[in-house]
Amino acid sequence: MISPFLLLAFGTCLASSLVPEKEKDPKYWRDQAQQTLRNALRLQNLNTNVAKNVILFLGDGMGVSTVTAARILKGQLHHSPGEETRLEMDKFPYVALSKTYNTDAQVPDSAGTGTAYLCGVKANEGTLGVSAAVQRGQCNTTQGNEVTSILRWAKEAGKSVGIVTTTRVNHATPSAAYAHSADRDWYSDNEMPPEALSQGCKDIAYQLMHNIKDIEVIMGGGRKYMFPKNRTDVEHKMDEKSRGTRLDGLNLIDIWKSFKPRHKHSHYVWNRTELLALDPHTVDYLLGLFEPGDLQYELNRNNVTDPSLSEMVETAIKILSKNPKGFFLLVEGGRIDHGHHESKAKQALHETVEMDQAIGLAGSMTSPEDTLTVITADHSHVFTFGGYTHRGNSIFGLAPMVSDMDRKPFTAILYGNGPGFRVMGSERENISVVDYAHKNYQAQSAVPLHQETHGGEDVAVFAKGPMAHLLHGVHEQNYIPHVMAYAACIGANRDHCASASSAGSPSPGSPLLLLALLPLGILF
Repeated sequence: MISPFLLLAFGTCLASSLVPEKEKDPKYWRDQAQQTLRNALRLQNLNTNVAKNVILFLGDGMGVSTVTAARILKGQLHHSPGEETRLEMDKFPYVALSKTYNTDAQVPDSAGTGTAYLCGVKANEGTLGVSAAVQRGQCNTTQGNEVTSILRWAKEAGKSVGIVTTTRVNHATPSAAYAHSADRDWYSDNEMPPEALSQGCKDIAYQLMHNIKDIEVIMGGGRKYMFPKNRTDVEHKMDEKSRGTRLDGLNLIDIWKSFKPRHKHSHYVWNRTELLALDPHTVDYLLGLFEPGDLQYELNRNNVTDPSLSEMVETAIKILSKNPKGFFLLVEGGRIDHGHHESKAKQALHETVEMDQAIGLAGSMTSPEDTLTVITADHSHVFTFGGYTHRGNSIFGLAPMVSDMDRKPFTAILYGNGPGFRVMGSERENISVVDYAHKNYQAQSAVPLHQETHGGEDVAVFAKGPMAHLLHGVHEQNYIPHVMAYAACIGANRDHCASASSAGSPSPGSPLLLLALLPLGILF
């Protein structure tokens, strides 16, 4: 076995050789800064167009440290040191911070946060599409406290709408777009307590099919929640956990089909081959459920049965773009969160890189002149990387020193808590004898937990397109959908839209829209 001290010495020599020659010249950095300055000065010409389209990319659990680590990984996947790489989201001109706390929780969950950035009101942990008057798990507190989402506002304005996720379509993030539930875990009636059923509450999968019946695009996982109890899954025929869960005997796929007008072209698909065989230009409604539960991690994905997030996004935009009134699309990179919960940083970061690729693809298919694109996270994780690593150090590699306490090496990536806590013979595990580059390696943590927890710090918001400048500074998370709705002239705050529509679609810097901003105090 090679000594970790020799490995570290080798790493030091390698890192020094990775400094690009151009970066040794001060002119390189000065020219780069001047170009950035010129780009920034151009932002003085505000884009105040009406947003025909709105796309919200939600990286579940994508805190700032995850963004930075994913940036390095993206660069290293392209054989560069990584730190200088730009993610697609890095190219967005406007950046803000979002305060993620729930009304009853300092460190939030994905349901209360989803209600905030989709419905515009903060809510209690574990609740979906309802106000903070609703107590988690208490069905009888729901009625009269429902709140609607920007997806519904867009639909009511005549736009097409879509949901794309790498989790179950009835998981917390997508559910906040259409459901009103006192508990995020009520995936089907099988997961609901008898009291809630007797009080008339409906499960989330049922609500997906009934609350907003004409959602044009729904793609993700969650097949088993749509079928009667013990119905064999079409793909995983021998897996009991993949079987249908519904106690009411309903086949929600058939119900989805029955709601669609006969003169429209509706398609239900369950695998990648079927999805890619579709002609999006002839599809009016699409329901794609590619796994019984969540989709596979990108690193584990079956290229025959499961589409990538980018492939789903491309199909969704092609279908939704046919509406001359525009569209709203929610895209969730949901398994970033799951990778972190399992302390599998490699899985989480590859999920982030895939979402960033989908962001770039969406940008190539739309125009910032009429499409507002917002990227954010619901919350962070107790994920970090450090240890004075050298330039170009593998993001999954070792720090360039051993601990001055136990004299053992450690990886740059660590977690504050989680399942990576391991003690061998009353001492911290010596990772020099494990494959810490494996995709399922669980990074070490300070506190043992079966699942790593969310983090409570602010998360980033990236924006480009019409009215993107309204996302600036530090905001409450529930501010986000109000900006998107204002930009698109949907929802309740549309006073500025009458003058805009009477004059036609305004151009950047339109006096009509700029004057309309005066009551909000947004001019400078």
